Amino acid sequence: STAADAAELYDALSALVRVYQFRDRDRICCHDVSVTQCYALEALLKVGPCTLNALAAELYLDKSTASRVVAVLERKGYVSRNPNPDDARATRLDVTPAGRRLHERIRVDMVAEQAAMIEDFGPEVRRGAVVLLQRLTASAAARSGLTCGPVCPPGACGSSETPA
Repeated sequence: STAADAAELYDALSALVRVYQFRDRDRICCHDVSVTQCYALEALLKVGPCTLNALAAELYLDKSTASRVVAVLERKGYVSRNPNPDDARATRLDVTPAGRRLHERIRVDMVAEQAAMIEDFGPEVRRGAVVLLQRLTASAAARSGLTCGPVCPPGACGSSETPA
């Protein structure tokens, strides 16, 4: 039944999220940033230079929390604040070259771990897992009134079609 499948999905996703939270914390923190700081770098690299409000929305954080995250990244030299050409009263955040290098090191490490984790699965299962996770993310975001944020590919939000 749908209810039984939903209960199993809830249990499976809860377990996966817990494992990933601890794995991410242990793997990312050895690179001198927190998981949230790494997500902020990733979001800035995805959307490009943006305001603090835009970054907060992308991360699903309130502005004050995003501001604290950015302050630490700026102090460490991974993010810079620059004049906003569209609004003289605002600043735009951008990733510095050091931030780009750090993010790339973390990404290489995390992707290598993913590759090892899925190497025993066939290509159709690997692709199916990606599509399923993208669609679950889009559905959960839509039901929460959120935009997809950093994990959804273009066109996945609100789309009921399976990405190619």
